[in-house]
Amino acid sequence: MSDNDDVYLSPEEQLGEDAPAEEGEEGEEADKTSEKVSPQIQVFPLNKEIIIEGLSLLCQTGKKLEHAFIKLDLKDRALTDIIAISSYIHIRFLDLSNNYISDLSPLASMTHLLWLKVDRNSMKSFKEQPLSEFTFLQWLSVASNQIVDMEGLVGPSIETLILSGNSIQKINGLRNADFANLVILELRGNQLETTSGFDLPNLRKLYLAQNFIKRLEGLEKLERLTTLHLRDNQLETLEGLCPEMKSLQYLNIRGNAIAEGDALRSLHFLTSSLKTLVIAENPVVDAVPYRQTVLILLPQLERIDKEPVTLTERTEA
Repeated sequence: MSDNDDVYLSPEEQLGEDAPAEEGEEGEEADKTSEKVSPQIQVFPLNKEIIIEGLSLLCQTGKKLEHAFIKLDLKDRALTDIIAISSYIHIRFLDLSNNYISDLSPLASMTHLLWLKVDRNSMKSFKEQPLSEFTFLQWLSVASNQIVDMEGLVGPSIETLILSGNSIQKINGLRNADFANLVILELRGNQLETTSGFDLPNLRKLYLAQNFIKRLEGLEKLERLTTLHLRDNQLETLEGLCPEMKSLQYLNIRGNAIAEGDALRSLHFLTSSLKTLVIAENPVVDAVPYRQTVLILLPQLERIDKEPVTLTERTEA
């Protein structure tokens, strides 16, 4: 793993499209979102010609010899009204990125959706949106919108959920009963102050960089978590890490406010699993011999920051 070990193979990459934004780009995208809504910008209603232009990937529908296009690309179309899309019920992959969409109700008939991207739009809430109709949806990205809470968000089949670059202040509604298959969750660049609220025992990767997190709380339910990314927050201590996190292999706390060696003591709860710790850009790095301090707590570590742990370091610790 590297210091930027937070890139995974998304359905976008599987379909040969652009890879997701690298760390640090979310803020720029959010700025673009706030800037693009302007009285001078002309918006266009969705029509059949635009839809036909964006259709691709012809597949059999399951009804004898019937075929239909199942992929629709409508990004960068300056759209506000997508009512014309409602009759295309066979769509499985839909990209609505970089428009002015605030209402997804025209998608209610698309019950075959597997993949949905609504990045850089004008979404403010999940309430009264047709997400409960998408029983097969596996990948959902609503990054860089204006979402402030998660009320109304459901996804029984969702495996990857990306909500980066919004204004979410609190984790609520993320229960295992509604997200039993959720494996990857992206919440970078929001306004979270705590990690409380995650009831997702099947979650594997959690990205919380660039928030305002001061406290680690409620992590005991993340029993299968392997990656926890907390870069650029406001942590002064790691109190809150717990023995229930028995699968955690990668922890990134770079760019926080940890100043003393004692603030790292909770790392010992991760002795049985943690392999990589990224701790650079914390005051503690300059205050104490931090690599040795960390190795005393976690003798099994394979890498600290960008450097592998040497046998000499391990022996001395």
